Amino acid sequence: MCAIGLLPWLSRTDPALTVLKARSAERDPTPGALRAIRDQLGLSRGPLTLLGHWLGGLLRGDTGRSWVSGSEVLPSAAQALGVSLMLMAGAVAVAVCTAAAVCARTLWLGSRRQPGTRRPGGTGSAVLAALPEFLVASVLASVIGAQLGWLPALGWYGPQWMVLPSLALGLPAGAVLGRLLDDLLPGAFAEPWALAAAARGLPPRAVAREAVRRCVPGLLPNLGLFVVSLTGGAVAVEQIFDIPGLGQLTLRAALAQDLPVLQTGTLTLVVLAAIAGALARLTARLLIGPALRDGALHSLHPPAPPARSILPLLYGALLAAVITLGLPRDPLALDPAAGLQAPSASHPFGTDALGRDILARVGHGALTTLGIALAVSAAALVTGLLLGLLPRLSGPVADTINAVPPVLAGLLVTGLAGSGPWTPAIAVAVGAWTPLATHTSALLQQERATTHLTATRALGASEWYLLTRELLPAVLPPVVRHALLRLPGVALNLAALSFLGLGAQPPSPEWGLLLAENQPYAERAPWAVLAPAAVLALLGALAVTAAGGVRIPRLRRPQAALRSRAESGGRARVPHRGPAPSQAGGRNRDCGVLAGPYRDTTPRLGAGTHRPTPEERHTT
Repeated sequence: MCAIGLLPWLSRTDPALTVLKARSAERDPTPGALRAIRDQLGLSRGPLTLLGHWLGGLLRGDTGRSWVSGSEVLPSAAQALGVSLMLMAGAVAVAVCTAAAVCARTLWLGSRRQPGTRRPGGTGSAVLAALPEFLVASVLASVIGAQLGWLPALGWYGPQWMVLPSLALGLPAGAVLGRLLDDLLPGAFAEPWALAAAARGLPPRAVAREAVRRCVPGLLPNLGLFVVSLTGGAVAVEQIFDIPGLGQLTLRAALAQDLPVLQTGTLTLVVLAAIAGALARLTARLLIGPALRDGALHSLHPPAPPARSILPLLYGALLAAVITLGLPRDPLALDPAAGLQAPSASHPFGTDALGRDILARVGHGALTTLGIALAVSAAALVTGLLLGLLPRLSGPVADTINAVPPVLAGLLVTGLAGSGPWTPAIAVAVGAWTPLATHTSALLQQERATTHLTATRALGASEWYLLTRELLPAVLPPVVRHALLRLPGVALNLAALSFLGLGAQPPSPEWGLLLAENQPYAERAPWAVLAPAAVLALLGALAVTAAGGVRIPRLRRPQAALRSRAESGGRARVPHRGPAPSQAGGRNRDCGVLAGPYRDTTPRLGAGTHRPTPEERHTT
């Protein structure tokens, strides 16, 4: 709040001049007019005095008056918050339905004890998650709203007006949540309760419902982050559909440097983030609290060999081919006579309004977009892992930073560091680590309550051993997959800043700027928008399918070596964790699950190796 209160002075601009332009763009900024505004707003008293006066008014329930309109801030902020909450509720409903559709196949196969037939994929969800929200909003508004006339596309006057913006916000968010849930479900279906439930003849629907209930606590903190981001971060969607929400109110106040409105809107988002984070953590404890206390959980991420798939190679080759074909071409060559030409042999992706080759701009823009996105994603992964190990410190910080809209973060970074090619990257990196740190903390909380960790600690393992050999091998692969899943989202955040005029500037061929420049011509020349959007979707498909191969291979020590070391009186090395005895079927002989699941989870032995009998397995 202090940084936001100092925003005009940090950006080295005259707030009186900005407020004058916001009040009346035609009025000349004469010294007398600027002096009158300074005296009216008390700017001569300095930023610290203004900030203290605003904070003091909060104790009385007074958030001040708008510097631009002169009206009270609290009623307008409350009205904008109500609109944003309604839009958020619709977007969450769409996201839940989308996530259910993404993981429906895994639920079907797992509940019927057919996990072996599940194939790694996720191309459709990857493409959906990689589509920019503002592009989805533009397509829905122009096609369904304007051309077909099925639903209204502008304004906010009733439930019908919230359908299209809810779809634009909920579809990409639901695809990401669905991928995270789909990553946890196989581990839940491999737990002993699922094996016993299948053996006792429980209906598949009940097994699937309990598997979702088992996996939801690990996703609730990220769901809380999504709720806040869908409330205050939907600036581009609110602008396209002309929705008077909190995000648009905050953006307009930031551009006009209307500090009372900006501070009130940001404080509202911070309070909402604190409430959402607290409710998410409380719900997670209510769902699995006794198991966390008793250390009775099983790991949802057992060691497994990498999933083999040719899809990442295929998508990587296609992306490399597009970039290679575009690099030899000139991205800045103008030909006004060839503006908005359809794809042809000379211009495979067509041309834009100025006659520039879109393939050339996509190829050259990849060097900037992918390079910055990879650097930001790597920094976010390292920061998220390190801070995720300290949940008491990172939890409140992540909730607070996630409440700041990316546009406002971009304005703050621009004010502190100035405009430059890396300014949008810094603005995105400020909040890119928050979902990864939240995911790491949630997984660590459950991994510390697993039975195999309790047994390993009882064998005398040190805390460093538990962290490096047990916790990190279990947490690192899903978090890395999450970071790869977020890679297109990082590129989209950069694109959204460019779309709103806070990122790359013309004539840069950055992908977000390409979408922003060609979006007005989406009806006349759809290829100008579809080409960069398709490349972004290809990047998402590559990231998601490559994330499916991030695994820690299963390492099993021979049982005979462990027995000989234990019998010799030496300190036994703690073996790498594997399936618990109950997970292997050793405790559920009355359920009829001893032989089948145990054989499924035991690696095949080579020729000449002693094969243990069922009695030896049970003894072990």
